[in-house]
Amino acid sequence: MLKSRRILVIGGAGFFGTNLVEHLLMHTPEKLTVLDSLDPKFQSDATRVRGLSTRVEFVQGDYCDAEVIRPLVRDHNSIINLAAQTSHPFSMQEPLLDARINALGHLQLLQLVREVHPTAQVIYPSSSTLIGRAQYEPIDEAHPEHPLDIYSAHKGIAEKYSYIYSNAFDIPTTTIRFANLFGPYGKKDPAFGFMNYFIEEARAGKRLRVFGDGAQLRNVLYIVDACDILIRTIGNPLFYGKTFFAVHQEHYAVANIAAAIAEIFDTTVEFVAWPELRKKIDVHSVRISSTLLPQLTEWAPAFGMREGLLHTKHKYASQ
Repeated sequence: MLKSRRILVIGGAGFFGTNLVEHLLMHTPEKLTVLDSLDPKFQSDATRVRGLSTRVEFVQGDYCDAEVIRPLVRDHNSIINLAAQTSHPFSMQEPLLDARINALGHLQLLQLVREVHPTAQVIYPSSSTLIGRAQYEPIDEAHPEHPLDIYSAHKGIAEKYSYIYSNAFDIPTTTIRFANLFGPYGKKDPAFGFMNYFIEEARAGKRLRVFGDGAQLRNVLYIVDACDILIRTIGNPLFYGKTFFAVHQEHYAVANIAAAIAEIFDTTVEFVAWPELRKKIDVHSVRISSTLLPQLTEWAPAFGMREGLLHTKHKYASQ
């Protein structure tokens, strides 16, 4: 139980945020504050997160606005920054906007923490795609970074900001890198993650379209497992100043992932040609190791891919 932790979830009305707030409510008796801009470009929805509990205080505002974020930083001792523009293709079309949200916004947050609440923990969920294409396998935390798109580059930059503020100013920062999260409340747009897009297409009875032959390998992680590890980091000094991969040790070809979703949600799969830009920024096959976390904590994913998909289907059916 997370007692005496005043928790702020920035970007809390999106896919990850809604699931995280839902699970945080099971682990703390305290009120939770959720900040989200509700920008329609990023498909956030405050209705669901507002309705989770009377213990959720929702604030609509832009976390890049210092006047919005300053009083919230002052009043919370655990800050989870989920605010992000998560589309790889969009980042290539609007690189300056991506920089504002994914890099400069996080830098401003860290600076405000330094100024008004230097003991507050800043937890940053990052992305495995900052690695780029694998130079060796399995990929681990020591792997060099050669990002292939603007979004991934800015996620890496934000990670470095967290490290610097931890090392130079003793801000208790924590970075957890995730890969291919899936589950309920996902976005209905392929630019924001292929697994949730496949799930939403399958739920609508549409055929799933896989680029190329779908042979590239991916780690996938059910959102409940991602929420679990983030919750374990809250107020835990073992995670301060560190960066970890949090992934499932299983690897699946994209074609096999699509086939599993099609089977569970009763649709079919077709294979289509790669769009040129998506082909250039695709990381190809990726095998990621998550061995450091078990050395520090007892965390291990509770859901395999199939179990997570069935749990997602059940969640939607019960609504």
